[in-house]
Amino acid sequence: GEEHRPIRRANGVQQSADDIPVIDLSPHHPFHDSLVERVGRACEEWGFFQVLNHGVPLEVRQKAEAASAGFFRLPPEEKQLVRRDEANPLGYYEAEHTKNVRDWKEVFDFVVREPTLLPSSHLDGDHGLQSLSSQWPRQPPGF
Repeated sequence: GEEHRPIRRANGVQQSADDIPVIDLSPHHPFHDSLVERVGRACEEWGFFQVLNHGVPLEVRQKAEAASAGFFRLPPEEKQLVRRDEANPLGYYEAEHTKNVRDWKEVFDFVVREPTLLPSSHLDGDHGLQSLSSQWPRQPPGF
């Protein structure tokens, strides 16, 4: 597809989709510190990575992708019904910025376990917890 924001390395060479980091979770790949290092490096350098041999069945992935595509095809006013905010950081968002430049993406954040408990802050000595629950849209059905 079209590259809206080409990523350039320090040497000025444009990166391609072939350069996207791949993390293989198959049983014959040992799970040790190098995996953690590769994931960390992928997150720092790219912000994402592709996972192979993760064990999620194809049918489950196809259903999730179809539901996601259905949601993001909805009109903006429908997606705004589950827009995240300061009170709930989960849900739809379309106005993220990276280095003060608006991103060319939409996101839908959710948690797997309802509710999910997280530390209320990063401060030492703050032992408070915040409870997060997903906002689920009305459309598309089955989302």
